Amino acid sequence: MEGGPGEQGGKERTVTRRADRSRGEPRGRPTGLRSVAGQVFTLQAIIALLLVAAAAFAIVLQDRHDSERNARNRSLAVAETFAHAPGVAEALLAADPTAELQPRAEAARIGSGVDFIAVLAPDGARYTDSDPSLIGQRASGDIGRARAGESFTEIFRGAPNDAVRAVVPVRDDSGTVVGMVTSGIEVATVGETVESRLPLLFSAAGVALVLALGGAALVSVRLRRQTHGLGPAEMTRLKEHHEAVLHSVKEGVVIVAGDGRLLLANDEARRLLKLPEDAERRHVRELGLEPRTAALLLSGRAATDEVHLAGDRLLAVNVRPTADGVADGGCVMTMRDTTELAALTGRAEVARGRLRLLYEAGTRIGTTLDVVRTAEELSEVAVPRFADFVTVELLDPVVRGEEPSGAFTEMRRTALSGVSEETPLQPVGDLIRFVVPTTPMASALEEGRAVIQADLAAAQGWRAQDPEGAAQALAYGLHSLLTVPLLARGVVLGMANFWRGEDSPEPFGEEDLSFAEELAARAALAIDNARRFTREHSMAVALQRSLLPRVLPDQTAMQVAYRYLPAKAGVGGDWFDVIPLPGARVALVVGDVVGHGLHAAATMGRLRTAVANFSTLDVTPDELLSHLDELIDRLGEEIEPGLQREGGAGEAEKGGAEGSAGATCLYVIYDPTTGSCTMASAGHPGPALVRPDGTVEFPAVPAGLPLGLGLGDRPFASARLKLEPDSKLVLFTDGLLESRERDYDSGLTLLRQALARPARSAEQTCADVLAALLFPVPADDIALLVASAHRIPADRIAEWEVPSDPSAVAPVRTAAAARIAEWGLEHVGFTAELVLSELITNAIRYGRPPVNVRLVYDRVLICEVSDGSSTSPHLRHATDTDEGGRGLFLVAQFAQRWGTRYARRGKTIWAELPVAPDHPGGNGAGPVPDLDALEDLAW
Repeated sequence: MEGGPGEQGGKERTVTRRADRSRGEPRGRPTGLRSVAGQVFTLQAIIALLLVAAAAFAIVLQDRHDSERNARNRSLAVAETFAHAPGVAEALLAADPTAELQPRAEAARIGSGVDFIAVLAPDGARYTDSDPSLIGQRASGDIGRARAGESFTEIFRGAPNDAVRAVVPVRDDSGTVVGMVTSGIEVATVGETVESRLPLLFSAAGVALVLALGGAALVSVRLRRQTHGLGPAEMTRLKEHHEAVLHSVKEGVVIVAGDGRLLLANDEARRLLKLPEDAERRHVRELGLEPRTAALLLSGRAATDEVHLAGDRLLAVNVRPTADGVADGGCVMTMRDTTELAALTGRAEVARGRLRLLYEAGTRIGTTLDVVRTAEELSEVAVPRFADFVTVELLDPVVRGEEPSGAFTEMRRTALSGVSEETPLQPVGDLIRFVVPTTPMASALEEGRAVIQADLAAAQGWRAQDPEGAAQALAYGLHSLLTVPLLARGVVLGMANFWRGEDSPEPFGEEDLSFAEELAARAALAIDNARRFTREHSMAVALQRSLLPRVLPDQTAMQVAYRYLPAKAGVGGDWFDVIPLPGARVALVVGDVVGHGLHAAATMGRLRTAVANFSTLDVTPDELLSHLDELIDRLGEEIEPGLQREGGAGEAEKGGAEGSAGATCLYVIYDPTTGSCTMASAGHPGPALVRPDGTVEFPAVPAGLPLGLGLGDRPFASARLKLEPDSKLVLFTDGLLESRERDYDSGLTLLRQALARPARSAEQTCADVLAALLFPVPADDIALLVASAHRIPADRIAEWEVPSDPSAVAPVRTAAAARIAEWGLEHVGFTAELVLSELITNAIRYGRPPVNVRLVYDRVLICEVSDGSSTSPHLRHATDTDEGGRGLFLVAQFAQRWGTRYARRGKTIWAELPVAPDHPGGNGAGPVPDLDALEDLAW
């Protein structure tokens, strides 16, 4: 009894010491040879010492053997060389062989490095020797073999010294042995060679021993850390305790090696997985586990609370790999029985699936602003996780982007998705009617909420509506229907029908209603957004097309072809125009308004109208862009305050950005009489010039700022170039060249390649350029204008310089009448003379020299009078008592058009007279002047 407390105290101390060890503390650890680490170190040290000693001994023996073999080879080589040396056989037959051979033998010994060379008589008497005292004495040993003609080596033991020697016979010319040569190295010398290598050998052995002991020490330290300094007995007890704990817990534990074999399974794991008794060391696939569980154990991935089936039990499984990042490092799996939570787990899993599906619907439905595609996305997202087939029907006005209208009993099938391509349902495009009020679809539309038909076979209204189609659907296996109206802002857009067939034996239930309504609500909002965008897009396209030129004006300066493609995502503000100018000239315009939609289209219309109006001023391109820039500034000032009153600061910023800044323009004027071309740019890409031989250039155009930025002291500048006949000028917007997939420089390279083909019409050039550069879905508007330059023949142009004398009017008028007659225009000759007389007289009287007259015969007869004055003439209506003031009135009466254009110095007054009977505005000869009236209308 007295020993009880002591024993108990001893147990407590043992537990405390083990607890200390579990924390890695040194307290109570075995030291020295008592620990596993110490024992392993001692064993490794002894093994290393034995291995190093054995290796050193083997090396010494091998070295000695190699030294002896080397001595034999050297001795035999020296003896054979001396024996076969010239004159040795003759010297042996001489009267005094010693005198002749002793010096030669000694020299050979020194040169070869052997210890001795001796020449022997056939009976063994020495003729020479490295020791002169031995000359004449008989050599000992077995020399009979050499006397018989055999060369050999041997380890000689005897006087004068033990040696490794070689004996070689010397033969005369007849082959008779006349003597022998022996050479060798003393055994003592061979031993010295081996002994000289021993220090190096022992040093290497010592280094190897140190490295081996160092490695053993590192292993010991590593092992000490892993075993916490425990001894074998304590490790055995610790293992027993761990196994007791492992098998007593109510959670299954399985440890699998990297090769897929089972290392350990506790009692609970054996019970839950029904493992055989000999399960350890067997492969996982041989244990009869469920395939999904076995695949998880072999996958190397981590898992948390995955539900797996084990017979009739549901197990919550957790798996952790034993080596991070190593696929074959093994794993540890723990499991617990959750069979009683099966129902709750199933419902939670369904709820999580529905939440994930709703999240996916939010990201997948409405990715485009296309009504049909949005309906297709709704049908695709619900198959197969919610339904086997999904159909979406929309009202026809909704598909077209219009406001929903008409009877809700007729809808167009817009989308259909299913688990298979074969379907018993009506295809996309069919008109679906809900004429029977008791159908689920009609009930859903009437009540404004989702309706379930759990058993389609019992749906009499649905079967009565389309008996043949209902029979096909039932024969196919469709058994349950959930229909829900698509409502946006309280307005019906269409409806979605979810069908279940053989792949989903469970019919729709009440828990599916809220999910279907939520899914339909999100889809309806996306469809309504797409519908409104489609409507705005259609309106913008219509507005844009109404504001763009539909027919190009008649003119002979250039053959023009164009292409205009609005963006698929939203109509922009690109525009182009071809404007005839006085003097047979033509203006080409290409512009771009930043932004999309109705506002951009309206702004584009304003700019095009403004350019057409400013062109009537007949100013240079840079001056026209300056006027246009001032107009954009005024428009911005008008838009911004209005937006501030209506929509607040945010909309004002947006309107200001779109209205006052963000438009580019390229304006080009071509004169066919001289071939000169003048152009100016307001932030727009310059044109491409295609020479008649197919050479493509991009002329440098001064880069101006976009319109509406406020140039201040930075005016626009013009560039001039001369166009050869049949050369082409290509104007375009940046939407032709760049997009998200292609930068501007790459597009410019493609454009150069597409244009570098001569002998093409402007129309064919447009087609080739679009074929090479057009994007499948243009992100921006594309405007392309190709103009082929023509020249007015020189024989249709006449020019005169008029002196500053009224008497010079008559000669010029006469010359002009003659030239008009040469052109076959006698029917307008009198009218042309009258107009020229008035214009020339006006220039001489009120203008400044020089005065020039030019006639151009094009579609009309153009009369131009230029002078050095910049004073603008004014049309007056003179009274009966006035003596003058009627000249321009006469010109306005008889000319089809007239006007004034200004140059850097002076001005030009021009008038156009119709020359053809079918020309608009004239009968071929123009109005016939009344001579009496002319008298009253004189200057």
